[in-house]
Amino acid sequence: MNDPYKYFRIEARELLDGLNEAAHRLERGANGLEVVPGMLRQAHTLKGAARVVRRAGIADAAHALEELLEPFREAVQAIPPQRLGSVAELLDGIGHQVAELTAPATGEGAGAPASGDSTPPEAAASRDVPPDVVTTVRADVEEVDQVLRSLGQAHAGLGALRGTLALANEARQMTQAAAPGVTELRRLVDSLERGIRDGTDRVDRELRQVRDSVERLRVVPAASIFADLDRAAQDVARTQGKQVLFEGRGGQLRLDAHIIAAAQAALHQIVRNAVAHGIETRQERAAAGKPPEGRVILQVARRDRSVIFSCADDGRGIDLDAVRRAAGRNGVPVGRSEAGEQSRELIDLLFRGGISTAGSVTEVSGRGIGLDIVRDAASRMGGEVTVRTVAGRGTTVELVAPLSLTLLDVLTIDAGAGPLAVPSTAVRQVARVMADALVSGPNGQCVLHDGQVLPFLPLAEVLPAGPADDEDMRARQAWACLVVEGRDGSAAIGVDRLLGTTGVAVHPLPEMLPACPAVSGAWLDPDGTPQLLLDPDGLVAAAMHRPARPERSEPPRRSPILVVDDSLTTRMLEQSILESAGYAVEVASSAEQALELTAANRYCLALVDVEMPGMDGFTFVEHVRASQQRELPCILVTSLDSSESRQRGAACGAQAYIAKGEFDQGQLLARIRELVVD
Repeated sequence: MNDPYKYFRIEARELLDGLNEAAHRLERGANGLEVVPGMLRQAHTLKGAARVVRRAGIADAAHALEELLEPFREAVQAIPPQRLGSVAELLDGIGHQVAELTAPATGEGAGAPASGDSTPPEAAASRDVPPDVVTTVRADVEEVDQVLRSLGQAHAGLGALRGTLALANEARQMTQAAAPGVTELRRLVDSLERGIRDGTDRVDRELRQVRDSVERLRVVPAASIFADLDRAAQDVARTQGKQVLFEGRGGQLRLDAHIIAAAQAALHQIVRNAVAHGIETRQERAAAGKPPEGRVILQVARRDRSVIFSCADDGRGIDLDAVRRAAGRNGVPVGRSEAGEQSRELIDLLFRGGISTAGSVTEVSGRGIGLDIVRDAASRMGGEVTVRTVAGRGTTVELVAPLSLTLLDVLTIDAGAGPLAVPSTAVRQVARVMADALVSGPNGQCVLHDGQVLPFLPLAEVLPAGPADDEDMRARQAWACLVVEGRDGSAAIGVDRLLGTTGVAVHPLPEMLPACPAVSGAWLDPDGTPQLLLDPDGLVAAAMHRPARPERSEPPRRSPILVVDDSLTTRMLEQSILESAGYAVEVASSAEQALELTAANRYCLALVDVEMPGMDGFTFVEHVRASQQRELPCILVTSLDSSESRQRGAACGAQAYIAKGEFDQGQLLARIRELVVD
């Protein structure tokens, strides 16, 4: 489906999150000098991106926000409350306009929640979430699955309807060669074809929207249990006269409600144990040189095909001698063995139940059943529990469970065999790498990136379909590269092209599917076809162990076009247009970065934004005209559309000036063809 706001929605939400967070800082008393310059940069980027996609209302609101904030750019005092109220109103208005971009065509169910909860994890954790909120979601999962199965059947029926459309098209072609007497029949067939096509496209769009919404109903943010766990920690601390700070991390990860519900009871007990048995009293912490407030940190993360709930405290650690004595009192002697093995044996005893190191029974501890609950929950989830403890420094308990369904923000890519996805959190940067920049070493090919030598891996080599054609890979002049970070380091992964960013519901792979270290799950594309989710750790490992290839000279190539813009939306849009027209493209997010690139590389043309933080586009062109690349053609693409701006563009040496409000793809490509010489 042609979606003009595909990239803009993502960037706008990220910018709004940053602006709202900064506004909250101002409300809490931060001064303008600390916060406002960053807000002005974000508002400016949002304004330019909105003009590119012709959302004048959002652009005007972002401009009004700039006007409100500009007087406080260097203020060392707090901003007046009435001004902060105006800022909040503008941000709310922009948020509503962005949310409307995702509303269903019927106008029902409009709003941002249908496309993902943008609430910061820390805000979600502070809400008063009832303890049974996850259990309520869990009870509806079977009904959600039934709806998903029905949607699959509907898509199958839609496929049959598309077959009918093909027959109508065939009939129309037959009438074109017939006698003039069948003109009326031809018109009827044409009308039938248009009606079927419009109907199938409309139903297809609606089914996709419904399926996306239903899949989101099956997952809940991990942050939904943070408030309950925080309350549990504070309750125990208050009972024992301790101070504790609970912190939840990874709350934005959205997981299957079954996993959240099964883990909640176990995590509740783990957190209570951490405070009751791990965190010391204020006096004990002072004697140990620790701050009076103990810390309990719960981290939720994906790892390979599992989800990990890791609870760490900075307390005293598990008293293994006390566990041994308690086991002896219960008639469970612990044999002598190596220290590490004995520690594991003693910890295992705690998880069997009936063993407690507490001196007396209280409402908090003493009955020896807490960790038995944890073990049982892990068993029901098909997972396991591991414990690491260091005397005087604290304990970490990890609850590991296999993933059944999770919602991830991903970058979709193409490596010659359909769309694939990589978790966005693992992608550190996207770059264009020329083939002659690759160097062969003892451990395979590598590339220099930001002063670091990274192993290089063409993605097609590790896909289940098998390696790509060797001659085709050798003939490539350039790669679109993802700098991916895994557990063992980073690697540059070469792909054919970038498709965009989105949120997908990730399903586990079928058990009978052959194992591939580079694949961690599956998701459904807009047509309902299963596609693969790539595992960052597996990709990095494969890149590090790729065999070297003999070097080979490359044929002459045309220099790429350099796109310079601080807006992600604009960069992605212009890159997509240019690559579709057959041009190689490199991108820069600032004029300063672009100058470094032009000093080190050859380009056939530069497409430059004017309003950017730091150096603007006019100044960039002036620097280029004074450099060794003085003949480099430059086109200014900007939201400024005044006669003075156009005159300044011509005066600084730009060959063309295009206003974003009048952006026309055909005119842009025509002007580029005039300026670029092969």
